[in-house]
Amino acid sequence: MPVLHVSTLDDPRLDAYARLTEAQLRNKLEPEKGLFIAESGKVIERAFSGGAQPLSLLMEEKWLKSLESLITRMEAHYPTMPVFVAPHDALQELTGFELTRGALGAFRRPALPSVETVVEGARLIAVLENVTNHTNVGAIFRSAAALGVDAVLVTPECYDPLYRRAARVSMGTVFQVPWTRIGCTGHVQHCETDAPKTKHHADGTVNDTDAASQLPALATARTRKRSPLSNKDAHTLGKSAWATSGIPQLKQLGFTTVALALCDNSVSLDDARLATCEKIALVLGTEGDGLAPETIAQCDFTVRIPMAHGVDSLNVAAASAVAFWELRKR
Repeated sequence: MPVLHVSTLDDPRLDAYARLTEAQLRNKLEPEKGLFIAESGKVIERAFSGGAQPLSLLMEEKWLKSLESLITRMEAHYPTMPVFVAPHDALQELTGFELTRGALGAFRRPALPSVETVVEGARLIAVLENVTNHTNVGAIFRSAAALGVDAVLVTPECYDPLYRRAARVSMGTVFQVPWTRIGCTGHVQHCETDAPKTKHHADGTVNDTDAASQLPALATARTRKRSPLSNKDAHTLGKSAWATSGIPQLKQLGFTTVALALCDNSVSLDDARLATCEKIALVLGTEGDGLAPETIAQCDFTVRIPMAHGVDSLNVAAASAVAFWELRKR
């Protein structure tokens, strides 16, 4: 496997890391050419073990030794895949923060399977409706992997689980838990929304602010503007439209649909009736707004987590972990 030292980010072989937006990485017009970026040795290892095809690696020279065994494994399958080695300052400029997790990897984006394929044999699945925070998406996947959720389905407006930050927060479990999109029209790859406007800070934190615009995946650079949807249009498109076909599809596949929401008719998550359900699809909404009323109305149950001290709700990632634990197979 060739180790190639680069001194500048202008090298066109680094375009995937430095100059392509998330939408360009996904390549919605030609999904078979789509890419994603994995950050850290752990995420790269899980992406590779999950069957994703690596195209290149990028790291500081000091990480070559610690990642030697992983590089050797990858070399056995992809002997010509380059490993780019760049100076510390160049990598810090590229990412916008100190890269302390070892390496970056560019991978071919795998084709998404059908809903029927993903949920075959599943007992407990999660459905993420319009979750528009990459940290929450990643954290939900990590909890799903840890607590025995069999699959995750994401709606058209839900943020991309393979987005770099989501995959990193998940600790690579987005490559372990089967997932796909639900409620899409046409090719399943085409219903992904563009990445949000992203600001990278020196401490590594990210602010996601505007789903109608995008920045390069690993650098704060020029943006390509689009006309944003109105709030009403976005609500209709992203929250309830998927359920028109998605909820009936889940029921046809034998799942009891369970909405996690604060409603007057919500029952406790430990309600005995849920224990009799053979297959459960737990539907989770975005932070703040929660599930669309139209989605809740179509579900078989609406449940809430019992709480104390006047607290009415939890962050969606924390709530998902509690619900996964309660609904796990016993």
